[in-house]
Amino acid sequence: MADQKGFSTVPAEAKALDDTYVMHTYGRLPVEFVTGEGATLTDSTGKVYLDFLGGIGCASLGHANPVVAEALKAQVDKVWQVGNYYYVENRGELAAHLSELLSTTTDELGHVTGSTDTTWKTFFANSGAEANEGAIKVARRWGEEKLGGATGILTAQKSFHGRTLATLSATGQDAFHKSFLPMPAGFEAVGLNDLEAFEEAMDHPSEATGPVCAVMLECVQGEGGVWPASFEFLQGLAAACHERGILLVIDEVQTGFFRCGAPFSYQLAGIEPDVVSMAKGIADGFPMGAVAARFEVADLMRPGDHGSTFGGNALAAAAGRATVEKLMADHMEEHVIEVGERLAERLAMLPHVTEVRGHGLMRGAQLDVPIANEAVSLGLAEGLVLNHIGDSILRFLPPLVVTCEQVDRMADRLTSIIEQLA
Repeated sequence: MADQKGFSTVPAEAKALDDTYVMHTYGRLPVEFVTGEGATLTDSTGKVYLDFLGGIGCASLGHANPVVAEALKAQVDKVWQVGNYYYVENRGELAAHLSELLSTTTDELGHVTGSTDTTWKTFFANSGAEANEGAIKVARRWGEEKLGGATGILTAQKSFHGRTLATLSATGQDAFHKSFLPMPAGFEAVGLNDLEAFEEAMDHPSEATGPVCAVMLECVQGEGGVWPASFEFLQGLAAACHERGILLVIDEVQTGFFRCGAPFSYQLAGIEPDVVSMAKGIADGFPMGAVAARFEVADLMRPGDHGSTFGGNALAAAAGRATVEKLMADHMEEHVIEVGERLAERLAMLPHVTEVRGHGLMRGAQLDVPIANEAVSLGLAEGLVLNHIGDSILRFLPPLVVTCEQVDRMADRLTSIIEQLA
């Protein structure tokens, strides 16, 4: 087995430039990827890796998918950016596909069962944080128009909604707040899966929020450690919001686009929210985000209320449309369900793994030894792209096209790595 000490495939010049001229907001791993295909990446020395992070859950169709690449190449020769004062080719078609996917119904595994026929309207942005900023503005417009000026938004402890100031304030992890105080007001984090606590916060809001206009949460908390909301909790919360006229906002930035099996993770619980934020897998890694709302909510937003110079531009719309159409045509939910079950089974068999959480191809493996960071480093030396959250959770977000055979190869290598470290 390779020794991770001193392992690096980064060209010296590339490292020097990055170290000198790029802000050090990331702890970089010592590799420079230059090509990719499907669920594999190749570095600048020609070494090939099995990718189980997928660009942090973005490579839905895999790296350099030829369908998306062709759509981008065709658009590059036409027009890139004209601004949102004008109609843009592919944008309306993509929004129509999103409305179809958002109104899909599924069973608890993600098999499609039908549709609610709801019409959804979408605003296109560039990232998940921007999508969540848009969702917050939609929620507060609803509070202004329908709830007598209510502005409070409840979120969940251990949640993560982005790194802008408002989305950081919505994020239920104090560690992200401490250097950037004061946070924007109006947010309060409640324990995930504690329906009684959420109902209490709705009915007797704190001074921190004032009257509540929305609840915003992830169905699986990715950055918090892959902690899923129970289906019973989501069903109860949806009913509680509906009874009070409070919007339910679901953050699908990491869980969306078949990542959990269903087109969107809330569908596994059999609910339909009012607002949904999206990004990551929407365009196979091309920068794009979106926030969609049921038409009666979306129609409260008027010209001038929100905007984005690059949001939904011609390149992004082409990539997004190609990606979503390919995901739908391939019935990606069936592949994700099958391979996701294999991934869960193999992770549960790993030494020192005490729990496997998540759905589909979004999984977290809880370790009983604090070696997750070292496992990621040694995994890189062994040709695995892995990810850790803290020192005892390994997170898995492979491209959705990953195969059962690739899962088995990864698990075999990871078994040896854990045994060596523990």
